[in-house]
Amino acid sequence: MTRMGADVLKTLGDGEFVRGLHSMGRPLPLTKPLVNNWPCNSEKIMVAHIPDKNEIASFGSGYGGNSLLGKKCFALRLGSILAQREGWLAEHMLILGITNPQGVKKYIAAAFPSACGKTNLAMMTPSLPGYKIECVGDDIAWMRFDSEGQLRAINPEAGFFGVAPGTSMATNPIAMKLIQSNTVFTNVAKTSDGGVYWKGIDDDAVSPGATITSWKRQENWQPGDNENENPAAHPNARFCAPAAQCPIMDPAWEDSAGVPVDAIIFGGRRPKGVPLIYESFNWQHGVFVGAAMRSEATAAAEHGGGKKKMIMHDPFAMRPFFGYNFGDYLRHWLSLEPSPHKVPKIFHVNWFRTNDEGEFLWPGFGENVRVLSWIMDRVANKDVAMESPIGLIPKPGSLNVEGLGDIDMKELFSVSPEFLRDECVEIDKYFKEQVNEDLPREMWQELANLQARARKM
Repeated sequence: MTRMGADVLKTLGDGEFVRGLHSMGRPLPLTKPLVNNWPCNSEKIMVAHIPDKNEIASFGSGYGGNSLLGKKCFALRLGSILAQREGWLAEHMLILGITNPQGVKKYIAAAFPSACGKTNLAMMTPSLPGYKIECVGDDIAWMRFDSEGQLRAINPEAGFFGVAPGTSMATNPIAMKLIQSNTVFTNVAKTSDGGVYWKGIDDDAVSPGATITSWKRQENWQPGDNENENPAAHPNARFCAPAAQCPIMDPAWEDSAGVPVDAIIFGGRRPKGVPLIYESFNWQHGVFVGAAMRSEATAAAEHGGGKKKMIMHDPFAMRPFFGYNFGDYLRHWLSLEPSPHKVPKIFHVNWFRTNDEGEFLWPGFGENVRVLSWIMDRVANKDVAMESPIGLIPKPGSLNVEGLGDIDMKELFSVSPEFLRDECVEIDKYFKEQVNEDLPREMWQELANLQARARKM
């Protein structure tokens, strides 16, 4: 996941660097047996970030997001503090390059909560002919403005740490090719012939006659064997592989100058109410869209307990990763707009809207290139958008859905007055309870503007 060795030490020289120490919290000799032979101390987990000393200390956790200290701890929590001090951004975002059939290439940074499709989007196999996706990174973006005012992004990581369940040749063939060798798997099931297994993997993952041992060491585990209560792999099981072996890495993925960011996307799992795609009215409104982000809880972000999946607030997909006061974070984003900065357009997507039967209204995966194509049109300032109370949505016919069959476009882009008013109530409550007097006045103004538009519906 990170770069190490003699070249790194030479580059660091005698300069400052962030020091990290991780302890599994289970010193030898053991005082009680290990569970699943996975050393950790779940009763005494502590992850401490010490910005003034550029230090991270982690104890007891067996979860990669905590124990891989260069990832969330440094690249986001400490990184966001450094970014505020120095005038740049450290964000929970993928970075991809998209080239259309005319040879025009744009780069997009996108923030989604964990397990909401970041890796699938970053490694998309486009369904439309002539389009090409290249990956710069699938999780973290460090972005700063260059001397010409262009926002540029790098991926500070050297590998992928992706969610395994749901990954298959149908959903993400690039990831499946990536993990065929030189890969570490955590909390997946294994097959008796040396393979790996999880929910949603391809049918041929288990050879005839082979058996499955679950992540809890249950031998001869069977698909359909009370799978919801007793899954073969943990819902947040992971694969970890070097980025260099991904077949669609962008040629500039390790360019220290970064790639030019033409658009920023926010998104999450919203089964109801939120359109497939909309564009913010301007930069300030875009910051509000990020601040008001909500998403259905996932295995990587459990919240509230119980069986029912909650719609939780996850602003900028950074809720677990802010390194400093959220109000000051918003103020920092707002401060980046003035000239000479050429701020990118901001969008919000929702691949996960469902009908009354719980079926997805949008096919997702490789078909999401159609949404990215519309974003490219808007980046080029093409007249393909119209105003709605929530933002700018595609004009009829401007989003290419040819060949998709019966897509309920009306429902996919509908926003009911009741839903929007309820959304405003939730946002207002969150701002008051979680940010209060630290919230920039611009965000209160954007909420008031949204409330006014909702009243006019």
